[in-house]
Parts: sequence; C-alpha cells; structure tokens
Amino acid sequence: MSGALSDLRVLDLSRILAGPWASQLLADLGARVIKIERPGAGDDTRGWGPPYLRDAAGRETAESAYYLCANRGKQSVCVDMKSPEGQATLRQLAAESDVVIENFKVGDAARYGLDYASLAADNPGLIYCSITGFGQTGPLKDRPGYDFLVQAMGGLMSVTGAPDGEPGAGPQKVGVALTDIMTGLYATVGILAALAERQRSGLGQSVDLALLDVTAATLANQATNYLVGGVNPSRLGNAHPNIVPYQSFVARDGHLVVAVGNDAQFRRFVQVLGRPELADDPRFASNRDRVQHRERLIPLLQAALLERDKDEWLALLEEAKVPAGPINTVAEVFAEPQILARDMRVNVPHPDNPALELVGNPIRLSRTPVAYDRAPPRLGEHTAAVLAELAAEAGDSRTGS
Repeated sequence: MSGALSDLRVLDLSRILAGPWASQLLADLGARVIKIERPGAGDDTRGWGPPYLRDAAGRETAESAYYLCANRGKQSVCVDMKSPEGQATLRQLAAESDVVIENFKVGDAARYGLDYASLAADNPGLIYCSITGFGQTGPLKDRPGYDFLVQAMGGLMSVTGAPDGEPGAGPQKVGVALTDIMTGLYATVGILAALAERQRSGLGQSVDLALLDVTAATLANQATNYLVGGVNPSRLGNAHPNIVPYQSFVARDGHLVVAVGNDAQFRRFVQVLGRPELADDPRFASNRDRVQHRERLIPLLQAALLERDKDEWLALLEEAKVPAGPINTVAEVFAEPQILARDMRVNVPHPDNPALELVGNPIRLSRTPVAYDRAPPRLGEHTAAVLAELAAEAGDSRTGS
C-alpha cells in the first residue's frame, strides 16, 4: 500500500535536527526524501556520539545514535554545493521536487543560487521551507540559532526548573531539544498547508520557520497567562500554574505524579488519601480556590502521601479513577506494555545491524499507515543511483520522451 504522501519528492538540504525531523516525518508518511550531505563529512550529527550504532559483531559503526533519531526513510546523496557542478545538480533536483527544506543562514542559499526565487523560476510549484533561528526578517535574522540558546531567549527556560529558594533552583532547559523538534513539526504543518493550497492555485510558496517564533508560540497557556492576565510566569518545578494539584509528590519509597483535572477528581483524590474533609474546605473546594491557596494545600497532601509506597498509591488512585502515574526512566518507557502495544519501539533493519530499533511514529492512519521501509542511510549510500536517475531524466527531457 502506498503511503499518504507517496506522490511527493522532497529535497532535504537541512542538517542537525529541526529540518531533518520534518523530512523524516514526511518520509514516514510515504514521501521520497533525498538528503543532501557534504562529501566526506555529512550531517553534523553523524559525529555526535557516543553512543554509536554497533554492528552484528558488536563493533562501533560510523552512525551515531543522534543521527539515527532523525533520518529514517531517506536517501543520502553527497554533493558539494559550493561547487558550480554541485549547485547545478541541486537545481536540477529541485526542479523535479515538490518540496525543498533548508536551514542555511539567512542569505547563504542565495549565494549558491539555491534560494526560493532562483529555484521557483524553474519550478513555480515548489514549496520551499526555510528553517532558521530567528526567521528571514527582523533585527536578529542574521544570528545563528541553536535549540539551547532559543529555549533561553524564547522564555521556555524561565518557566522550567525549581522555584527560587528551593534546592536546585534556577532556570533549566528541557531534557530534549524540544524547540528543534517543535519547529520540525510546525514546518511539516506549513509544508502540508502549502501543498494543499497548491492543488487549487497550481503555485508553490515559501514557508518561513524560526526557532524563536516556535518557542514563543509553544508557551501556550503560559504566554496567555501574561498576555491576557498580566501574570509574568515563574518557575514552579513540577507544579502547574493554573491547576492544583497537578504535580509530582513524594511517596514513602519514591516519586509519583498526580494530575487532578477537575473538582470531582479532587474529591476522589482526598478520599483515597483519607482526608475527605479537604474537598469541603472553602479554601480548596474549587480549582480556583486551590490555585489561590496552593501553599496551604500541597503540604497537607504531601504529608498524607508519605504514609504509603508509590505503587500502593497508584493502584488505589487508578481504582478511584484519579489520573496518576510513575515517573519512568527512558528504559522503563520502552519496556512499558502500552508503548509496545502501540508499536512505538520498532525494528528498522540497517545494513550494519539488522536488529536496529528506533522510536516509532505516533501517527495512526487507518488506510495509509506509516511505513518504515528504509533505515537511516549511510553517508552517500544513494549518490550513484540518484545521480544516474537524474541524468536519465535529463536525457529523457532532451529527447522529449
């Protein structure tokens, strides 16, 4: 069965994470993705290890685990884009593509004749997605942008971490490059929107994504707490600014999370704790009250939770239909029966190791499901085949066949 996007060809000129994340998602959905890499070096993330993939004999290969996370389903083609010959090859590939994804510094693509205006002249239907730290316009457009830097500048770190005065207080970055990943997801949405519009107009367009814009957008309720309510959010550790109790607690033998989403759940929660009177206390009866009096409520709940082990509490809370769960390690996540049942741990055989496992794609389509037909490619693995195909296409166009 063909994938949902099997009619699309994507030329991926990006590297690191945000652009490759977008192109991998398109590949999972069936698009043909041609990843352009520097001869002899390739995507920077190939060297971002250890760990590296090990072959069947246990020897390290050249493929870092980081690179493997974002490049499934692609063909790797090595082209020197600084050379006139390489630029001509890329323009020819772009002329035969539906989508180009790039993350050059602002202005660099134009230096190589690979900017939107140049490529759209030969391919008016081209969707051209540019990903940068700060966008194609504005006073910071020429700055390079990295996920960590933009998590700081975009406000995400200001709402992440323990509050002032608590042990370990201070701003923290998220444990994964979330700004890059979210930018890749927004880029995919923008590309698909432009493709949908092209069906009506027949024309392509440029898509401009900035890591800083995405970080500001994904502040979500924290942003509107400020814009609408005038509240400049602060760090609350694992607590929620608008819902109480919605945070981690310490049981007798470790941590657990309780996520009470409404007043009925709160009533059931305090009944399980043996403190049913708290639900009728006017300071705690509604979520609004609980947010205003969290400093009084949380110590009472915490004291009760120290009376049992976390697994005992989790069993009791599940029976009472109170949302709660353990704080799993990554190893525990990928041993979780629900994760396994949902095919989120998948085998994608690699030439160096047929037992390679990767994280699955969370999209579930009923008729055109995601497919994992190609492992992340070795550097230049498809150069000869793709360039031979390109030469054949050029010959066909000259002969009119």
